[in-house]
Amino acid sequence: MNKEGLSFLILTFFLLSCQNIQDNSTGSAATTAGVKGQSTLGDTAHLPDPGQTAKGDTPAHPETIPVKLKPEPVKKDRPAAPQPAATPPQPVEKPAAGSAPAGDPPARPAPSARPGHEAWDALLQEYVSGKGKVNYAGLKQAQAKLEAYLKDLADNPVRDNWSKAGKMAYWINAYNAFTIKLILDHYPVSSITDIDKGNPWDTKWINLDGRTLSLNQIENEILRPTFKDPRIHFALNCAARSCPPLLNKAWTADNLNAQLDSRARMFINNPDYNQLSGNPVYVSKIFDWYAADFGNLIDFLNQYAAQSVPEDARIEYREYDWALNK
Repeated sequence: MNKEGLSFLILTFFLLSCQNIQDNSTGSAATTAGVKGQSTLGDTAHLPDPGQTAKGDTPAHPETIPVKLKPEPVKKDRPAAPQPAATPPQPVEKPAAGSAPAGDPPARPAPSARPGHEAWDALLQEYVSGKGKVNYAGLKQAQAKLEAYLKDLADNPVRDNWSKAGKMAYWINAYNAFTIKLILDHYPVSSITDIDKGNPWDTKWINLDGRTLSLNQIENEILRPTFKDPRIHFALNCAARSCPPLLNKAWTADNLNAQLDSRARMFINNPDYNQLSGNPVYVSKIFDWYAADFGNLIDFLNQYAAQSVPEDARIEYREYDWALNK
């Protein structure tokens, strides 16, 4: 090869090397520009999911992408100690009708029910004859039943909302039942006057109506002044032969007036107690002891007497027999 040929080869090699260097520079610049373009378009371009990269590439840093903001998570404190299970809510009980609201003063107790007199009625029908004679020996064996009835009276005292007849029946039954108890507590006795030195009517031993009463208090402080009905004297029995006979049924509010009329008529027309024919007429000592209750005695007697008593008839009072009414 001559000198000119060698120079041509060297020149050609030099030019090719320069061209190669220029091409490499151009490619690097283009690559850099492409990467910058991606960063610039990150807010609008659709990018792969975070963490997703092209196969073989080095994972790029996640780009900022507009997203909906979520509420900031609540900062968790140290776990609290376990709490006991909540008690399920209990149903609220409605107050009873008529009860006072919570916080108000307590209401007055409701009026007590009127006691039934069935137990007393059963005892009377079994141990008292139609003429008022009392089987005290038999009643002594059944005294527990009498005591139960008396407790019922004590547990259900008279209240203002009771009828007048209901109140009167209560006190008449109470007087007669406690008189029977008095005899049974001292039985056998021949007369009620054998008890408490001859005056058991003033002894206070009957617990009713929140107080301790005597038989005389029931009659003279309750029955007589409250009801002002002279027929009461034919309903009360003092366990003596000359007392108006003990009715062998309990007194009740339903037929009280009819019962009172019946007992008044029976007593006034019974010759064992009153003799209304002739002059003078002989009547029970009850009409003397309680004269103020009867007013004009002859007028009162004539309301019930089978035969009229003359207005000018003279009145005599019979001796009282205190022997036991058995």
